[in-house]
Amino acid sequence: MKMVFRWYGEGNDTVTLEHIRQIPGVEGIVWALHHLPAGEEWPLEDIMEVKRICEKHGFHIDVVESVNIHEDIKLGLPSRDLYIERYKRTIENLAEAGVKVICYNFMPVFDWLRTDLYKEAEDGSTALFYEHAKVDQIDPFELVDKIANNVEFTMPGWEPERLEHLTKLFEAYQNVTEDDLWNHLHYFLEQIIPAAARCGIKMAIHPDDPPWPIFGLPRIITSEESIGRVLRLVDHPSNGVTLCSGSLGANPKNDIIQIIKAYPDRIPFAHIRNVKVYDNQDFIETSHRTKDGSVDICGIVKAYHETGFSGYVRPDHGRHIWNEACRPGYGLYDRALGIMYLWGVWDSLEIEKRGASQCLKSINS
Repeated sequence: MKMVFRWYGEGNDTVTLEHIRQIPGVEGIVWALHHLPAGEEWPLEDIMEVKRICEKHGFHIDVVESVNIHEDIKLGLPSRDLYIERYKRTIENLAEAGVKVICYNFMPVFDWLRTDLYKEAEDGSTALFYEHAKVDQIDPFELVDKIANNVEFTMPGWEPERLEHLTKLFEAYQNVTEDDLWNHLHYFLEQIIPAAARCGIKMAIHPDDPPWPIFGLPRIITSEESIGRVLRLVDHPSNGVTLCSGSLGANPKNDIIQIIKAYPDRIPFAHIRNVKVYDNQDFIETSHRTKDGSVDICGIVKAYHETGFSGYVRPDHGRHIWNEACRPGYGLYDRALGIMYLWGVWDSLEIEKRGASQCLKSINS
C-alpha cells in the first residue's frame, strides 16, 4: 500500500509539508485546487504549481481529492454537458501532471454532514460528531450557520458559493428521487470514464457521509449493493471507488471487509478511519485504534493485505489532540498517530507472511 496524506495547500492548512515529511512512510500528497468552485476547469499552470511545491518536498501528487461535481450534473439539467466537458479537460490537465486517481462524490448539496465539529471526549480530545435526532429536527439553514460560517478554513462541499444558493438548491432537488440521481450518475460516468481511461486515470467515487438520506435529499452510495451497482454502470477498471471505512462504518450493517474482498481490483484509493456508533444512530470519530470505535480497523488492513492491495491509502479524519488548532478533522497529530497504527498492523502482517514463506521453504527443502 502507498501511504498518502491530505493537505489543503499553502496558506490554507495549519499542517505544513515539512511536518508531513517527518511522518514515516508517507510518499504522496492528496490535494485539490480548493480556490476553484465546482464546475470550473482546473488550469494546467495551477496544477503544475502544486506539483512543483510537493515534489520540492519529496512528495508525488498521484491522488487528487475533491474535483467536485457541479450540482447541474447531479440534477440532470441541460447545462450539465458544459460542466462535463470542463471536467474532461480537467482530467486531461491532471493526467499531464502525472495524476493517477481522482476522488469525487455524488452527494447532493452537502458532501458530508456533522452536527458538532469539536465534540469533547472523556480524555479531553475533540472530534467530529453526528447527532441523528438533531439532524431530523434542525433546520438545515441553522446547521449551515453553525458549521460553515464558524470555521476559519475552506471545507470541500461547504463552499460559500454553493451555500449562498442553498434555498434554490433545495427547491431544485425537491422532486429528484434516488432513481433520478442514479440516472444522472450513469450519464456522467458514460462520458467521464472513457476520458479517464484514455488518460490513464482511475475515477474513485466516495461513499455518502453519512450513508443515508439527510434533509430529504437522496443519497445513493451507501452500501456494498450500491457500490456494486455504480461499478456496473460503466464496467471498466477506470471506474472505481474510494473505500471509506468511516463513511460506510457509520452504518453497522455495512461489512467493509466483505466489500474489500468483493472488489479488490476496483479500489484504487482507501480512506481508513474509525467511528464509534451508538444505538440511536449517533456516531463520533475516534482514534484509528480498533478497540476505540465500532470499525474493525485491524481486520480492514488485513483484508487489504490479503487481497494484495497496492493502491493509495490515507488516514482519514483525526481527533483534535494536544490542544492543536486546526481544520476540523484534519490536524497533524492524530492523523500521524493513525498512520503509525496502520503501518504497525501492515508491518506485522508482512512479517507474518515472510515467516510463513520461510517456513514453507524449509519444509520443501
